[in-house]
Amino acid sequence: MKYHYQSMQAPHLIIIGGGFAGVELIKKLNNKPIKVTVLDKNNYFNFQPLMYQVASGGLGPDAIAYPLRKIISKMPNIAFRMAEVLEVKTDTKEVVTNIGSYTYDYLCLATGAQTNFFGNAELEKHSMQLKSIPDALDLRSDILQEFEKALSQNGSGNLDRILNFVVVGGGPTGVETAGALAEIKKNVLPADYRELDAGKMQVHLIEAAPRLLAAMSEISSTKAKQFLEELGVQVQLNTSVQNYDSITGNLSLSNGTVLQTDTIIWSAGVKGKTITGIPPALIMRGNRYKVNEYNQLDGYENIFAVGDIAYMTSDKAFPNGHPMVGTVAQQQGVLMGKNILKLLRKEPMKPYTYLNLGSMATVGRHKAVFEIFGIKMQGYIAWLGWMFLHLMLLVGFRNRLVVLMNWMWNYVSYQRAIRIITRPFLGKNN
Repeated sequence: MKYHYQSMQAPHLIIIGGGFAGVELIKKLNNKPIKVTVLDKNNYFNFQPLMYQVASGGLGPDAIAYPLRKIISKMPNIAFRMAEVLEVKTDTKEVVTNIGSYTYDYLCLATGAQTNFFGNAELEKHSMQLKSIPDALDLRSDILQEFEKALSQNGSGNLDRILNFVVVGGGPTGVETAGALAEIKKNVLPADYRELDAGKMQVHLIEAAPRLLAAMSEISSTKAKQFLEELGVQVQLNTSVQNYDSITGNLSLSNGTVLQTDTIIWSAGVKGKTITGIPPALIMRGNRYKVNEYNQLDGYENIFAVGDIAYMTSDKAFPNGHPMVGTVAQQQGVLMGKNILKLLRKEPMKPYTYLNLGSMATVGRHKAVFEIFGIKMQGYIAWLGWMFLHLMLLVGFRNRLVVLMNWMWNYVSYQRAIRIITRPFLGKNN
């Protein structure tokens, strides 16, 4: 039987967010007896693990984004609306957006996460971040603009400040971004900016914890640090950022060090992206909503939260909530799809338990750490494994092909192909 969104007389599910959790959920509800509306302020799914490659010029944004309408084009019971959600009214079962209001029978919050600056307004104002494609394009432009500015001020005292790049946060995003910047210093700067002394460019990675990649083993953390240092990245552990003076460019660290820089890339933490109208009493650790083992919002049978926005403590292995990573979001999205159908059939739902498939991070050419099913690898084999899995996780054959071709070109040429400033970035210190 084929269901049709326009003519369906069926319960209505609204999904807020078209990320990992939202996409997996709609796949499970394809051509099922439920009417589904997906709301997102962007009209595309964004593969966040590769955003640092857009920022560093290795990939174009279209390689990691996939139109949400294309995903649902053959899903007759599912519709998409490009809209910004303004409020949820739980008493009237209504979602208010900038294009109108929608009523629901069931609601799923899959809003994901946003950067956490831990209350530091100056750093929030003057740092770069990597949570969206516009962020990645802004960072790409900023990096290239800094190189152009360095050429115009070559020989001045400002050169060290211009060519100092500081990455804050030693998780996968921070490690991968620092490694990409180090490879730009090694391969791009000498080729494209011959008048500059490439040795003047410095990449710093600041991490408050005792080691990098805290979610991985000690072996992987140590190896990642070694790989970064081999590339010339200056890694400082047990060190936090205190404050930043945008006028002098002074970045003060907890160990007493002061770095002069125009570019701070913040990847030190994330927090849930909450919605107006959901009771603030439900916001728990990490700005996430309290849910039960079925991802139901505490106190609501018809409202669910999945992925980064969900704070679940029922999983015995994760009493303080699950890690805010894509695999959790995907698994919860899949299970929620099954549980929604069970609800419609008045069957008992299945509780969620996280299946940890492993973690990985790449540092640079032939340099990666990879842990899966208890197997730990570092170096070349891990690097190949990282590339293969990321290719397979991309949505759409075209995206996989484009990414593969770009990677092959980068590998052969030692260059990052997309070094163009199409949208000059003006906001960091203005």
